[in-house]
Amino acid sequence: MSIDINRKAPRRIAQAIISSLKGGVVPRVGLPYITVGREKEIEAFLNDEEIIAEGGASFRFIVGKYGSGKSFLLQTIRNYALDKNFVVVDADLTPERRLQGTHGQGLATYKELIRNMSTKTRPEGGALSLILDRWINEVQKDVMDRTSLGGGVSSGDMQEGSNHVSEQTSQKETSSSQIELLVEKEIRDTVFSLNDMVHGFDFARLLSIYYEAYVKGDDEAKAKVIKWFRGEYTTKTDAKKELGVNIIITDDDWYEYIKIFAAFLNKAGYSGMYILIDELVNIYKITNSITRQNNYEKMLAMYNDAMQGKAHYLGIIMCGTPECMEDKRRGVYSYEALRSRLGSGRFAGEHADLMAPVIKLKALSYEEMLVLTEKLSALHADLYNYKLRLTDEDMIFFLKAEYERIGASQLITPREVIRDYIEVLDILYQEPELGLKDLLGSDRFEFTKSEAVDEETVDSQYAEFKI
Repeated sequence: MSIDINRKAPRRIAQAIISSLKGGVVPRVGLPYITVGREKEIEAFLNDEEIIAEGGASFRFIVGKYGSGKSFLLQTIRNYALDKNFVVVDADLTPERRLQGTHGQGLATYKELIRNMSTKTRPEGGALSLILDRWINEVQKDVMDRTSLGGGVSSGDMQEGSNHVSEQTSQKETSSSQIELLVEKEIRDTVFSLNDMVHGFDFARLLSIYYEAYVKGDDEAKAKVIKWFRGEYTTKTDAKKELGVNIIITDDDWYEYIKIFAAFLNKAGYSGMYILIDELVNIYKITNSITRQNNYEKMLAMYNDAMQGKAHYLGIIMCGTPECMEDKRRGVYSYEALRSRLGSGRFAGEHADLMAPVIKLKALSYEEMLVLTEKLSALHADLYNYKLRLTDEDMIFFLKAEYERIGASQLITPREVIRDYIEVLDILYQEPELGLKDLLGSDRFEFTKSEAVDEETVDSQYAEFKI
């Protein structure tokens, strides 16, 4: 990322970060200001991005317990992908949004993905029409550049663009109408290249209709094409009547259109497409075993496409908890074909294999949590324009209090620690006369130590923090 983390974050960014984290959600902006650890995981995903940009595909699972940083890592990857000119679509699975369904649940996921389609210049989503308009503008610009002084137009290009253009036509004599014909040829070449893909012919037809509407300034026709791409036509009759295509996107084939989008986006000048799907646990929660297995079957088809080279310029990341992955009765591993592909080998053990399709997140170390509290302290002070009173020793004291709670070693997550710390910062800001140790010793922040905690061990773990 291009952000200089040594400079202060703009107040609007700091506000978004602090508010999101206090609410227990991952901020969509400003992540480089608070990112700690995960360097190896991020490096693995950056390697994936290079492969995808070269025409390959990738499928990864991020696995970690609630609050361990799955969504944070996912958003970090999203920002890196946008920065490298990828188009990113993301969605959280819910009971109404699944990979496969018989009542529109799969299509609902597709709609959410397309609604959240983002680019570097439109990171908040809703970028579909912008992408299509940019594609046409770039084709027009490219043709104009090739017909500019010193470039000229080859006789082959002119003949393929129109029989009315003479082989002797020079660049200076090229009319605007002739340039339009060459633009049309470029557009046709792009859309026709998609015809070999499943449903590619209809997709290409829709792109042609959009281009024609763009040239004519017909916003209504453009809106109808966008509506079709968003999966909002419910019957083939309506699509046929309004657009002349006798097909719509359905629960069964939405992923085929995602693959076509990825191929098209590369031809439109982007590095590729990334699909980010969170809350995989909502498939695990499906009570009907047949429905649940159908979703895992869809997941397997997507995985096989990526691994076998049937998908191009496409990256897929799904996030879930260890239980929803490894439960052999209802989890992903209950589907034998997936378990055999995703299960760890004999030699991984305590060593993480970050080249494997499943990346299991380890807890942030004490050192990393200290760095995170330092960053949050600086952001909070910048946001509310006060001089930070907390010292490194204060931050260490806070972390010791958090991690000494009963069951903290198994149950505490970065999300809980962050929310507690921001609450502490808020209270200390509003009560300047109050000290951190006074606050943590109050009834409001009374921590019960585990009888199993060895204070000498805890002190030794934090000793290296001290300056």
